[in-house]
Amino acid sequence: MKKIILTFILLQFLNFNYAQSVRPVCDDVGFCWNANDITSLMKYLEKQETSDFSGDNLVAGISPHDDFLYAGRVYFPLFRMINTKEVVIFGLTHGTVRKEIGDPKDILILDEFDYWKGPFGNISVSPLREKIKKELGKQYFVINNKAQSLEHSIEALLPFLQYYNRDIKITPIMVTASSLERMDEISSKLSEIISSYINENKLKLGKDIFFLFSSDANHFGKDFSNTPYGEDKAAHLKGTANDKRIADTYFNGSINKEKIEKFTNELWPDSLSNEPKPLWCGRYSIPFGLLTTTKVIKNVTGKDIEGKVLRYSDTWTEKVIPLQNTSLGITAPFSLKHWVGFLSAGFYLR
Repeated sequence: MKKIILTFILLQFLNFNYAQSVRPVCDDVGFCWNANDITSLMKYLEKQETSDFSGDNLVAGISPHDDFLYAGRVYFPLFRMINTKEVVIFGLTHGTVRKEIGDPKDILILDEFDYWKGPFGNISVSPLREKIKKELGKQYFVINNKAQSLEHSIEALLPFLQYYNRDIKITPIMVTASSLERMDEISSKLSEIISSYINENKLKLGKDIFFLFSSDANHFGKDFSNTPYGEDKAAHLKGTANDKRIADTYFNGSINKEKIEKFTNELWPDSLSNEPKPLWCGRYSIPFGLLTTTKVIKNVTGKDIEGKVLRYSDTWTEKVIPLQNTSLGITAPFSLKHWVGFLSAGFYLR
């Protein structure tokens, strides 16, 4: 009897530890964690949407993380081209999360979860994450499961990734607010580690490993304390036009450090421009992701990358995808007094 009891206790302990190793879902309204529901969404998009962009030599991308019923059409042209075994995802640290974890700066945030939840089953974390923990200096990162559990900018990308590749592996990295100098320093160290991992495992860029940067564009309205143009149709046109100008200027054509620096001057609160700052929540994840990726590409291939904006839209223009009989919903309103922009972009080997 004692042996049976001990065995039961051991099994319960193992089951508890296993459950703890799966990163829990943060947003179960705007995002989709049911296989049938994500399949319905993707079948709808595949039927309704067209895209002439090619996935040849595609190695990285910018993805939105807004509700699928708002931004599904903007996710689609990027993720339909991603065919890879693993993805390094650079997420951000939203204000609500920063408040909960003490607003750390100048570091990356990693986690300890063995798996992340996906609509088709648990998604494995790549061995690359442990290599980063082992080789990246302790002054450059912290491990914080709470932060990763509260933050939705990485999990939003997983249903789309897993729909096209059931065995996808991820390396989730949250980026905090940092100076460009600090980002350059950390990205140089991190890119060496990722380059080593790629070479050791004979991985092909774009085929075996891919890089994603999570970001929505401007958050507009009094709810965000951001009404530089007003709250009418003319204001919406001005706001979206500025978003499109930023995307076209910095994500089309060759990508280099000078362009990345100019992008930060458009968006960062302490940067040189005196114009109103659009509230892009990827204002740190995008430049850090691009710095890291360009260095990895240069280390591994000696080449550079060039970008293409795939699609831009916003919640007021897009409204809600008319998909019925699913668990998908929306987590915020849309109107001329409250709208969010989002875009997708691809980056290719030159």
